Amino acid sequence: MDKFLIEGPCKIRGEVLVSGSKNASLPILASTLLFDQPVIIQNLPKVKDIDTMLNLLKSLGSNIVLSKDKKTAKITNKKNMKTFASYSLVKTMRGSILVLGPLVAKYHKSKTSLPGGCLIGARPVNYHLAALKKLGMNYQIKDGYILAKSKGKLKGTIINFPNISVGATENSIIAACLAKGKTILRNCAIEPEIKDLTKFLNSAGAKIKWSGRTCEITGVNYLNQTKYSVMADRIEAGTFCIAATLTKGHLEIKNLDPRVINTELKLLKKAGAKIKTNIDKILIQGPKKIKSIGNIKTKEWPGISTDMQAQLMVLMCKASGKSSITENIFENRFMHVAELQRLGAKIIINNNKALIQGNTNFIGAELMSSDLRASVALVLAALVSDGRSYINRIYHLDRGYEKIENKLKKIGVSIKRLK
Repeated sequence: MDKFLIEGPCKIRGEVLVSGSKNASLPILASTLLFDQPVIIQNLPKVKDIDTMLNLLKSLGSNIVLSKDKKTAKITNKKNMKTFASYSLVKTMRGSILVLGPLVAKYHKSKTSLPGGCLIGARPVNYHLAALKKLGMNYQIKDGYILAKSKGKLKGTIINFPNISVGATENSIIAACLAKGKTILRNCAIEPEIKDLTKFLNSAGAKIKWSGRTCEITGVNYLNQTKYSVMADRIEAGTFCIAATLTKGHLEIKNLDPRVINTELKLLKKAGAKIKTNIDKILIQGPKKIKSIGNIKTKEWPGISTDMQAQLMVLMCKASGKSSITENIFENRFMHVAELQRLGAKIIINNNKALIQGNTNFIGAELMSSDLRASVALVLAALVSDGRSYINRIYHLDRGYEKIENKLKKIGVSIKRLK
């Protein structure tokens, strides 16, 4: 199993090119199951979760041709596609549940394994199932599989989500594209990645309109051939912004629309970072002394992203004074805290709230990753630690960050991948 060796402290300088968004690519790739015509998806990130999704599509019968750099995929579906998404492919990735909606919408049946992924909370699939049932899918759960079918086409309906759910919103939008008539989804998640999915589907002739948290989909009979470039990864961009702020660094972050991390940039300005933005880049300079941001609360978009919580916690450990972080999205997302404490962090957990004492001097240590965002928080902490840190189980990082050690090396970080 690979691990990272990081020699701290580091000062970051230079430029970073942001990769395509993992969280936008996954639903877009799942939705290609709706097509009879070839589809070209560009700007895919080279991360493990994308490999898993492409392998899942291949197992269902999609023919996939990757470009030399593996960032563009041409996907052509067979006439007779399979509808069985096996546990062996689904177990490592939460996003694989997104094939359920398109399989039932297009082929009127599916046997999909209940998904796996990071152990950051319950994340039940009941919202997905309840919404798809309203569209006309019947299902039972047997031996860890969702056995689903519909009598012919799904039928448009009104769905009110009891809670905001990114995955359930995506699955329902994809399924409703080929449903008969009109579907209205209320209390939707409106993350930029979901808007990217609907832009992709509309580019192929889908009829999707947004108004606030309401999404209206008028079903069509088929989708047309299309070519689409996935948006940039806002979580990767935000992570590098925090790295620059932490290390008194000076960084140019290119290839993304800064508006997608506006909320986080405001927080970093509050912490003392100097930030300039234009259409597709961010210039950020870290302060000499990091100020406390006070009370941070994660919330659905356009609030502070739960995927940025662990990284912000590292920043607050180095800030002056006390601060707190309240995690409102996942109930099990403080697994990085014990590892940060090994480096010297003073953090007390009280239910879903972390109380952080600032001005921490991190001392390098051997660390263990528990999930994707926790792993990158440990990398950030190692950048500002005195001495060597070893970060184990970095396969979590490989699921969502494209060659992060190469990007960090280029901007002045002493990092090695050890086999």
